[in-house]
Amino acid sequence: MPLIFECEPKVGPELAQGILNLWADVTNAGGAVGFVPPVTPQSVRPEWLKHLTAMTEGRTKLLVGYDEQGAVAATAFLALNSHRLMRHWLWLYTVMLHPAHQGRGQGRALLSAAADAARSHDGIEAIRLTCRGGEGLERFYASCGYKEVGRVPSAIRVAPDEDRDDVMMWLPLH
Repeated sequence: MPLIFECEPKVGPELAQGILNLWADVTNAGGAVGFVPPVTPQSVRPEWLKHLTAMTEGRTKLLVGYDEQGAVAATAFLALNSHRLMRHWLWLYTVMLHPAHQGRGQGRALLSAAADAARSHDGIEAIRLTCRGGEGLERFYASCGYKEVGRVPSAIRVAPDEDRDDVMMWLPLH
């Protein structure tokens, strides 16, 4: 069943806990969302609070995907640029899809919903994101229309002697 997406939902305790649980589940399944396993919802909470602060200040928009039971199954954060020369594009951060929903087109639906949310902002012409190399993510993003525009070798250290590339991807919205 397809996910139901909502941009800028009202964030209360239930939604916050759903996002924390999703973040932990995605990380612990091997997802490249800013942490390495094992994590708990409590251990990702400080990063969630940074996102929440940016949302409260109007710098970041939250996109949530709900499953048929109304549980949080996907998220993405759209961060607006404050630099006057870069306000025509935004960042896509912390793109997460629960492992139980992977392999059924829901990741593509999430990225499509993120592009729609970006288009709803006046003057936004493109989306930029970065992803961790070595996970196959750049192939997935490329299959959704993103183009690799840069790569910083060994910029992400996931463990001692285990570095990954930081891959920059770009999606024009016109």
